[in-house]
Amino acid sequence: MEFKEVIESRYSCKKYSDKKVEREKLEAVLEAGRLAPTAKNLQEQHVYVLESKEALDKFDIETPCRYGAPTVLVVAFDTTNVYVYPGEKRDSGIEDASIIATHMILAAADQGLNSCWINFLDPEKLHKALGLPENEEILMAMDLGYAAEEGTPLPNHFKRKALSETVSYL
Repeated sequence: MEFKEVIESRYSCKKYSDKKVEREKLEAVLEAGRLAPTAKNLQEQHVYVLESKEALDKFDIETPCRYGAPTVLVVAFDTTNVYVYPGEKRDSGIEDASIIATHMILAAADQGLNSCWINFLDPEKLHKALGLPENEEILMAMDLGYAAEEGTPLPNHFKRKALSETVSYL
């Protein structure tokens, strides 16, 4: 698929079929995350693949937003391995994890998979439920799978502001 097709066709899926994600497609998505650039190439990301009934049940307790997806990716970052920017008011953790997550979302679309960026959850509660290391912070979770037949974009998905409303040339 051409890149423009990937970004035009990708939407936040809210209803999945029970078809499992093939291992090679999952690995292609994970590889896209691994290849994503990070500040100073620190690669502070850690992606957790939730596929087991036990892991998905824990996830479902923390959010209603799995929408039946057979796989969930949880993107976290090591808070002790981030680049601290000049002024020491920000670090690279959130932005690097966001870049990784975005790469994986677009790679999923390229693989013919659907996804949804899930932020309707308490990251600290999910962190505890999954028993993640103390030094890691969860940025987001991503449903991953195949859309059910009735799983179509929400009506407002295709409404976009004009470029002139979102871009300024200085």
